[in-house]
Amino acid sequence: MTESTIEQLGPLPDILRPGPEDVVRVLSATGDPFWLVRSYTLGRSVLVDQRFSRAAALAPGAPTFNDAQPAADSMMSMDGKRHARLRRLVSGAFSTGRMARMSGFVTELTDRRLDAVAELGNGADLIEHLARPLPLSVLTTMLGIPEEDTPRFRGWVDVLFDLEVTSPREKARRRIELIEYMMELMDHKRRDPRDDLLSDLTVAQDEGELSTNELLTLGLTLLMAGYETTTSQIGLALLTLLTDRGAYEELLAHPGRVENATEELIRLTPATPLTFVRVATEPVRLGEVTVQEGEGIVVALLHGNRDAEVFAEPESLNLASGHDSPSLTFGHGVHRCLGAPLARLQLRIVLERLLRRFPALRLADVPEPVVWKDGLGIRGLARLLVDSD
Repeated sequence: MTESTIEQLGPLPDILRPGPEDVVRVLSATGDPFWLVRSYTLGRSVLVDQRFSRAAALAPGAPTFNDAQPAADSMMSMDGKRHARLRRLVSGAFSTGRMARMSGFVTELTDRRLDAVAELGNGADLIEHLARPLPLSVLTTMLGIPEEDTPRFRGWVDVLFDLEVTSPREKARRRIELIEYMMELMDHKRRDPRDDLLSDLTVAQDEGELSTNELLTLGLTLLMAGYETTTSQIGLALLTLLTDRGAYEELLAHPGRVENATEELIRLTPATPLTFVRVATEPVRLGEVTVQEGEGIVVALLHGNRDAEVFAEPESLNLASGHDSPSLTFGHGVHRCLGAPLARLQLRIVLERLLRRFPALRLADVPEPVVWKDGLGIRGLARLLVDSD
């Protein structure tokens, strides 16, 4: 990755600047030393190597990378049998068959959001009116959260993801409100189960497969992990197309290439540029270095996805044929993102419907049509203003 092309991704911290080393020693935002893996092949090997533990990264005294880490009781912080058990309980919600059945529903929601964009006309914000409300509506429907509660839910989640403005005390208060709501809702699902994921999980709890805390944490993890990342991924993909008019025109002329475009945009602009921290449980040789027991390691998905040894013309959108190797954006191995099929589905449908509806779409003719969010955990936009006439 070159300095010029990485600038397309907006302001990035020094740790994500390009460099020649496949594995390099860096200092985290908290001052702890870490190994940063830039190579696609070595990154994949780290993600499947059980000697690099997610659970160990949450142990007392473990090196910390930043504040954007999942809770210790989250499925994303587990290894081994416990992780496999919880993953099995929710994996059916993201099966190929379930995604096929959801396609029409996601299309309907997308069209509604695009109606709002069309009504607003020039200067509409694609983050506020498309990229943010769409994933939240999809997730709350999957979980079985009543539609009338969605605005409250958005308020809670937006505050919890706000890394700049919201005080720690306010975040704690909103988190308590969200937990209390979820507990009350799950009690209701137990009394009156429906065809949704929270109802399925309450049945699993009643059958002894889940503790109350695991049930609550699973519900919150699915919501939090799937909302902000998908919002950011949609926003980054749209910005990429709007700043590469040739790619936009190519998709208008060849709508059958939207499938490839979806994968390429996910590869080039990952919403999560870095993995969560893993800690070595024993010495591990990795390329030219040895990661010692107790040392932290992070895979730079952003760099692995642009590895010239794996991807031909890695910094360009290949809409005609895509690439043979899958991107690292959704991870690899047992911790591969469960919601990847749902994120892909939403992005693909957004591209299909938006291209059909707005062939002349472009960045708004205003001083700052694009505003980036700060933060290393999830990369995304706070604003994306467009003109459509």
